[in-house]
Amino acid sequence: MAVLTMDGLYMLLRWAHFLAGITWIGLLYYFNFVQSEWFKEAEADVRSAAVQKLVPRALWWFRWAAMVTFLAGALTLLLKGLQAGWAVYDSSWGIFILLGSALGTLMFLNVWFIIWPAQKVVIASAKQVAEGREALPDALDRGAKATLASRTNTLFSVPMLFFMGAASHLPLNYADDYNRWTLWIVLAIVVGAIEINGVVGKPSVMTTVKGVITWGFVLSVVLYAVIEIIS
Repeated sequence: MAVLTMDGLYMLLRWAHFLAGITWIGLLYYFNFVQSEWFKEAEADVRSAAVQKLVPRALWWFRWAAMVTFLAGALTLLLKGLQAGWAVYDSSWGIFILLGSALGTLMFLNVWFIIWPAQKVVIASAKQVAEGREALPDALDRGAKATLASRTNTLFSVPMLFFMGAASHLPLNYADDYNRWTLWIVLAIVVGAIEINGVVGKPSVMTTVKGVITWGFVLSVVLYAVIEIIS
């Protein structure tokens, strides 16, 4: 059976990566484009009920879809290197897929180490208030941190999906002697600055849905321009 071969395993991993990724990014867009905007208009008691009952269910699928997406993607990259040789990553395909993977990895880390821990505090606080007790003192601050990290993930998702697709469908003409270190350092500075802001900074342009979508496309153009210019 073809599915039991190494090629079959590679295909199964990609399938899992796609399925989980669609679930993860779909919920990310739901949180940022639908739920967050509805929360601004909902009555306080309705919003509290949603935080206690709806949000935990959505976050369960959200964080575990992120986990499966990350693990399946990492195993796919490992298997690709073992099959084709690690030099495959020093190619047009490799540049794009590694950049997309780096963005996806940051998004995964934001989910598990910022968004989910913060949302647990927000949910616990909502339950305490519903029971007639005081809200947890850091609930508002933790909620703001979760929102900023989630907005950052939404911004990252636009170039991440572009470069994942570009790896196979947009071959890059690059010089064999291009400066690899310069390329990856510049990309790391651009992406790292946005990630640092997402962890300890301010929402700035990401306070609105329109803003985060617009800057997602801007970041895609900037990263692609960096690759074209340096390579």
